[in-house]
Amino acid sequence: MTPYSIESYIRESDYCRFPSPCYILEEKLLRRNLALIRDVAEQSGVEIILAFKAYALWKTFPVFREYIRHTTASSVWEARLAFEEFGSPAHTYSPAYTNRDFPEILRCSGHITFNSLHQFEHFYPQAKDKASCGIRVNPEYSEIETALYNPCAPGSRFGVLADDLPAQLPEGIEGFHCHCHCEDDSYTLERTLSHLEEKFSKWFPQLKWLNLGGGHLMTRSDYDTAHLIALLRALRQRYPWLKVILEPGSAFAWQTGPLLSQVVDIVENHGIRTAILNVSFACHMPDCLEMPYQPAVRGAESLPLSAAGEAGGRPIYRLGGNSCLSGDFLGSWLFDHELQVGEYILFEDMLHYTTVKTHTFNGVTHPSIAFFREDGSIDVLREYTYEDYKNRMD
Repeated sequence: MTPYSIESYIRESDYCRFPSPCYILEEKLLRRNLALIRDVAEQSGVEIILAFKAYALWKTFPVFREYIRHTTASSVWEARLAFEEFGSPAHTYSPAYTNRDFPEILRCSGHITFNSLHQFEHFYPQAKDKASCGIRVNPEYSEIETALYNPCAPGSRFGVLADDLPAQLPEGIEGFHCHCHCEDDSYTLERTLSHLEEKFSKWFPQLKWLNLGGGHLMTRSDYDTAHLIALLRALRQRYPWLKVILEPGSAFAWQTGPLLSQVVDIVENHGIRTAILNVSFACHMPDCLEMPYQPAVRGAESLPLSAAGEAGGRPIYRLGGNSCLSGDFLGSWLFDHELQVGEYILFEDMLHYTTVKTHTFNGVTHPSIAFFREDGSIDVLREYTYEDYKNRMD
């Protein structure tokens, strides 16, 4: 196995220019993704919008607005972010709206999707003539293997089943929303559409729009964008009155930058060496502990967790976080040299989902966030202080 490599315009000589730890967003890589997404949208005739649940660094929205017009929200705060910082009404979906939040969500949203007919009936009198309303539907089909991520698993709380919809939709339902993908390809979408149309197309004549949700990883290097474009064109030809919407999250920030960290100490126990870092898996990379997901480390090879000692004369290290959680460590990596205190460790592809899940467990400081400009300059977008942590605890 060769060390994982990813395109980057950051060089080792740049590391010391950033705060540490730090999420680093590379503008050139971001613009490449945005250009591809815009091209797919234009060629297919659909609208592709940004899902905040995967990426919400609002200080970079001026760049996004050069390529897309709208975003999708799942809460009142995200809806406000869309309306006030992105500058356009949100496409909002939530598993359940509250009476307290809904007026503000309505103020900030142009499309509102309800998870159940009961929620629609409760809130539609407020939303009537103010937003285009839709219902999330559950096609009872998904190829997501990890149960935690599968919104169509039996007993799922997401969406209305075909058997539970009346032949004539309630007045005011103008769209269907379907989300059942996770970093999938266009061929998965093709199979999904077959199930979706089989179960729900008889209602399409009553609709104005169809939202196919997220999980379409069109910026991945092996993604067949030509097939996606053809698939979406054919869908629109079958139902020319429907506006088709996709709302990926990861695709926008896919492989646009790393999380920069440093080695603080190196400890050994029963032959297992652990490099303790100034970041935490529990606090800054929770998916690594929640899921069977192991990020790539620049210049290192990933090994099974049981690996220890050396391989071919090269050292093996676990990487450990700096919180008090015993399980705040991950994996085993093979390096080509002995690690040293102060050395930089870069976790690749950390801008999507990770930035929005970071929290202050143990009072561990949030990583700073920096924007690496095409001209080589650096904008430090945010550095956190004790006051941020203190105010969060109020």
